[in-house]
Amino acid sequence: MEALDLSSSKEANKFQFLQAQLRDRWESIEGLDNSEYDILVVPSLSLDRRELLKIEGFLHYEERLLFSLIRLQSPKTRVIYVTSQPLPPIVIDYYLQLLPGIPFSHARDRLLLFSTYDSSTTPLTQKILERPRLMERIRQSLRLEKSFMICYNSTTLERDLSVQLGVPLLAADPDLLYWGTKSGSRQIFAECGVSHPDGSGLVLSAEDLAEAAAELWERQPSLERMVVKLNEGFSGEGNAMLDLKPLQHKAPGCASHKERVAAVCDRFPFLNFQAKNETWSNFSSRIPELGAIVEAFIEGEEKRSPSVQGRITPTGEVEILSTHDQILGGSGGQIYLGCYFPGDEAYRLQLQEIGLRVGRNLVQKGALERFAVDFIAVRQPDKTGKPQWDLQAIEINLRKGGTTHPFMTLKFLTNGRYDMATGLFYSQQGCPKYYIATDNLQKDRYRGLLPNDLMDIIAHQRLHFDTSTQTGTVFHLMGCLSEFGKLGLTSIGNSHQQAKDIYNRVNNVLDEETKPTAKILSSVSSAAVN
Repeated sequence: MEALDLSSSKEANKFQFLQAQLRDRWESIEGLDNSEYDILVVPSLSLDRRELLKIEGFLHYEERLLFSLIRLQSPKTRVIYVTSQPLPPIVIDYYLQLLPGIPFSHARDRLLLFSTYDSSTTPLTQKILERPRLMERIRQSLRLEKSFMICYNSTTLERDLSVQLGVPLLAADPDLLYWGTKSGSRQIFAECGVSHPDGSGLVLSAEDLAEAAAELWERQPSLERMVVKLNEGFSGEGNAMLDLKPLQHKAPGCASHKERVAAVCDRFPFLNFQAKNETWSNFSSRIPELGAIVEAFIEGEEKRSPSVQGRITPTGEVEILSTHDQILGGSGGQIYLGCYFPGDEAYRLQLQEIGLRVGRNLVQKGALERFAVDFIAVRQPDKTGKPQWDLQAIEINLRKGGTTHPFMTLKFLTNGRYDMATGLFYSQQGCPKYYIATDNLQKDRYRGLLPNDLMDIIAHQRLHFDTSTQTGTVFHLMGCLSEFGKLGLTSIGNSHQQAKDIYNRVNNVLDEETKPTAKILSSVSSAAVN
């Protein structure tokens, strides 16, 4: 099925009409405990295919929005969840059993699952659009006047699906996606007066990239490294490091501008790429398609990568949801691996303040729903010699991300609240909650584990989330285990240390259970034997 031409005034008006309905319904939607609503979840990673292929098991990332099933704790709410391939029943059962205060069978009756039965790399939303009979079944299952749609990220595909189904889309208009790119982010930081690394505007060729890098080097002659970023890269997979130390003989003052540009060009094939098996040939071929920027690399002995998450409601209000310290890896330390919640108390209130400034700028541009701002924090002495953290904003994401599902899981499991005054999250009993989360607990020894095997281990070793203490671990990406040896988890505690201890225990148990000599747990129940 071809995408709709939303440049036509008729289709554009229809989308805006749907979005206006979303604004009108917002107060009722937020009061889901007593309202009848259908939530259509389309967890499509509608991102550049060639960049997405750099992430192992990305197709299973459709499972990350399964936290949305927690919405079923509202007895009148229904969830319609669509995936590329059918989800294992044991995974669905696992999430439904986490629901506080709702009978399993009642929640299961209000969950409708659809699948395209298509494991290709095509975005899920496109798969749905190409299947008119499936679309019709989805449409018939919805109470259209009481429905809205959520997604991982919003593109023209999600907008087309919204219009064809007649369901409002709780996400940013794809026309605003530029503000979530590397160059768009830098423009907003400049408009808001937010500190960010020196760098370039958008370039569309390797030649212009070399010019921009040489100009940056001339502005900062002492610069040791630069970061080259594809404009639409994500999770750090589109980043590469340019080391200037081998070019010191071409430093500003020692050579002409033309010579420095040529020297930079010569170094491009030797970039330190963050993605595995990336090459300059492939990377440079993406520049005309996606664009690129170059930024000064922030040096520092003590360095962190915090972030702030927020949302813009359909009524134009900006809300701060959380702060995190991100866990980064890769050869240059720029690949997102996981996060700690909350962000360090030394700067989390400052993160909130910057998040509000960026959010208000996005409101003026017409943005909606989730946004996040990533930073580099370097500890250095102030004018009095006292250590302090310097925050440099590096990126805005106009979508859900790796920090979205762990926080929402915590929120829905505990029914707690985020406190702007402290930057802490409190349970209903007033206890502050902490967690460590990852999408990348990955080891070769985990390959071959089925979701059922994981459930056996969770039950036998008591690794599950305990609703009575509101501590423990919630697992996701279970579909990645068998093929990729990869698992996601969120370990929740009443302190940073307790969360780390819970996480480490999970890690240790999985390592022990996957030793070649480990005793295999029996998954056959006595009832089945009888």
